Amino acid sequence: MSSEPVVSSEDVAPTDQVHPGVPVVVDRYTGAARINHWITALCLVLLALSGLALFHPDLFFLSTLLFFSFAGLFFRFWHLNLWKGADTTWLARLNKVLGNRDHTDPELVEIGKYNAGQKIVFWGMTLLILVLIVSGFGIWDQYFAAYTSIETKRIAVLVHSMAAVIIICVWIVHVYAAIWVRGTIPAMTRGIVTGGWAWRHHRKWLRELAGKR
Repeated sequence: MSSEPVVSSEDVAPTDQVHPGVPVVVDRYTGAARINHWITALCLVLLALSGLALFHPDLFFLSTLLFFSFAGLFFRFWHLNLWKGADTTWLARLNKVLGNRDHTDPELVEIGKYNAGQKIVFWGMTLLILVLIVSGFGIWDQYFAAYTSIETKRIAVLVHSMAAVIIICVWIVHVYAAIWVRGTIPAMTRGIVTGGWAWRHHRKWLRELAGKR
């Protein structure tokens, strides 16, 4: 692993900033991004717990709100979640990451703003939400009964249910990881992390920020 500063800024958002001090503070998410995130999370929880969108057509707006809210997150962060060679290496050495190995270990690659696990969650949620929306139309009889057969509806119900179960599992993993990695929660509540946290978990991102400064 090279100790030379990274000069590219492919993992840095325009609003990411480093603020020197004791401790060093790093801006990770804007207020708008955090609000967008929590609206999406709330909609997902409501839909997962109650199935309100299917309980009554008048409540289908929750699915629409989830779609547009997640779309906001997608367009904010898709370019920061593009897969890179370092992500494959990080995933292959996941046992060392989970074992809390010292991040100066040369076997652990430096990570940009998001690691491979976070990128898998991002793209997994993107795909699953699209599947939920499309399959939901197939079983929304109020408007689409004339365009779908009984067999189509059965398949749509099965696909919708499977996607819902998987997305709940992905959400649980996402929440658990945020709690397990100490110092992560402030990123989505206050929008900031410490310099030490960034150095330990997303060193490439911090190097790029320092170079930008």
